[in-house]
Amino acid sequence: MSGSPKYSTVTVAPAYARLEAERRRAREAARRRQEAQRARERAERAARRAREAAARRERARAEAERREAELVARRAARQEAQAARSRQEQAGADARRLAEVGELLGRVRAGDSEVRLLQQQLDLLQERAGRAEELGGAIEELRGRVVLLGREGEGDDPGAGHGAVLAGLEERLARIGPQAREQDQQGYRACVDLLGELRATSGPGGETRFRAMLGTVEHALARHAATAGERAAEEVRRAEREREAARRAEEGAAEREAERQAAVEAERERVAAVLAEAADRLGVVRQSVREAAAEALELADPELAERIEAALAAVTDPLAAGAAADALTAVAALEELLVGAEARLDELQLAHARRMDLAEALQDAMLGEGFSFTGGTEQEGRLLLSFERPSGATYRTTIGTDGEDTVLLYQVDGEPDVVLRPDPDAAACDRTEDLLERVHDAIVDRDGFVPGELTWEGKRSGGQPPKPPAAAKDWTWTR
Repeated sequence: MSGSPKYSTVTVAPAYARLEAERRRAREAARRRQEAQRARERAERAARRAREAAARRERARAEAERREAELVARRAARQEAQAARSRQEQAGADARRLAEVGELLGRVRAGDSEVRLLQQQLDLLQERAGRAEELGGAIEELRGRVVLLGREGEGDDPGAGHGAVLAGLEERLARIGPQAREQDQQGYRACVDLLGELRATSGPGGETRFRAMLGTVEHALARHAATAGERAAEEVRRAEREREAARRAEEGAAEREAERQAAVEAERERVAAVLAEAADRLGVVRQSVREAAAEALELADPELAERIEAALAAVTDPLAAGAAADALTAVAALEELLVGAEARLDELQLAHARRMDLAEALQDAMLGEGFSFTGGTEQEGRLLLSFERPSGATYRTTIGTDGEDTVLLYQVDGEPDVVLRPDPDAAACDRTEDLLERVHDAIVDRDGFVPGELTWEGKRSGGQPPKPPAAAKDWTWTR
């Protein structure tokens, strides 16, 4: 291959600069429309997520209210059952005490009218006890009246009935029960002592003392029965309070567990919401991101393509792992990168369009000089074109960039004037230079591009030889 690469820096004419500016404005407008569309889609997805979250919160609120209502209903039912049991127990105790009064009344030998009145009172109290009404001291009041009436009916015989009365009182103490003895030991001991004293007065000459003590014994037995009954009821209430406290403790533990579960669910809901937001935002830009990465490779910017792919992986990996915060941070970075990448790709597209337009102008000019176009390709952001003269000389042309400048590079083979002398400063390509200058003049005539001076390493000139562009130093031709 003879000769060194020849190159020329190409600027754009005002008309092409205006065309390129219009293209840039059109691309910027298209980018703004696309970003606005993505913003609308993000807003729509966010609104949908907000509606779904509100619906979930409403369902959760309704479920919480339902559970609370069920809890209140269970508590009310339990309290009502407890009260019913208490009333039933009290009614049973009252019924037993009324039965004792009925037995006492059955032994009374007084007039029929007095007994009927007491029987009516007894029947009324039994009806109220059957309805579990509070009877208070009415039973003991009726018992006292029955006892007094029985004493009045004993007649004038001083010793008549003393043994029966004692037996009845002792039986009454026994019916109060051994449990009452444990619940009211002091009252039980007082009743036993008073019964002993009463028995001592039942002999001859003790009538007055017997009658005087009988009321005291009756009162002590009634008080013992009432005290034992109250303590038994209190024991029942205490046990019920303990059961209620245990139930409340259990309910408290259940409520705390429910609160913990609710907190866990709320955190799960928050993480799911963040993941959903990250997934939605990724869904908005995913296709654009993939297209941008592919376009970056097509426009010979592999570094940009790698950055885009890495940013995409930085979102998809934490999304798959459920790392909500990392995914949301990464998708925000991806969105920002996409905006800058699309702007960069627009500039690369404009540079590609400029190269294509210059290639078209060059091809027309070369054809005008009798060349035939033998092929072209694009590699790493450069257009590689091949032309041939009827003489067989080949002109392999690269359209590339050097910084902001567009550069034409020619590799000529087969021209007789393209030889390298031992002294590089004496190299000459006069006829080839003239030919390429005519090609450049034809390009200028298209009112689009303005090639600069054609030069090459070793060209004779009045000053220092120009420094070749970076694109000329690493230029290679690949068919």
